[in-house]
Amino acid sequence: MNDFEKIAADNQRTAHELIKASGVRAAWQSVGAEVHLVGSLATGLLAKHRDIDFHIYTDTLEPESSFKAISKICATSAATRLDYRNLANTEEDCLEWHVWYKWLDREWQIDMIQIRRGSRFYGYFERVAERINAVLTTETRRAILELKCLTPETEHIMGIEYYQAVIADGVRSYPEFTAWRKAHPVTGIVTWMP
Repeated sequence: MNDFEKIAADNQRTAHELIKASGVRAAWQSVGAEVHLVGSLATGLLAKHRDIDFHIYTDTLEPESSFKAISKICATSAATRLDYRNLANTEEDCLEWHVWYKWLDREWQIDMIQIRRGSRFYGYFERVAERINAVLTTETRRAILELKCLTPETEHIMGIEYYQAVIADGVRSYPEFTAWRKAHPVTGIVTWMP
């Protein structure tokens, strides 16, 4: 196992411990929501950026009910910050909840995107994660983890950008990735799927 894989394995193990300790699943289930892990942790590609992604499905988007779930997650002093965005009247048809959580002396971000059941993105990113898992090879997994670990802390890059660059376009080095990003600027939700 190389250093990048060790960093990723350690962070993924810690992320799963944090999920249990934070009570995210139980808090949302208590208001009738369906909770799905998506993103880098769902694909085993969480590297050094401490970000856990959930998609939360409900029949309606009612902030009053959702705040009940969020209040349970934020009831501990480990939850240090909350950001909320109401995007119910946009193409995304969602409520965004971002909680920063102090865990083992490091800050983690828990992103909870609450999506209306039956809307355009209902279940979509779970299918993306399934497809990524289906096509990953040992080589592409290592390349993605290495690129993520080489990315400066100040750079914000969506996981899907790494996956598309490596899996679809054969990118293997950080300079290649930088050039790839210039040629593929992100302008909203990335809907690429392998």
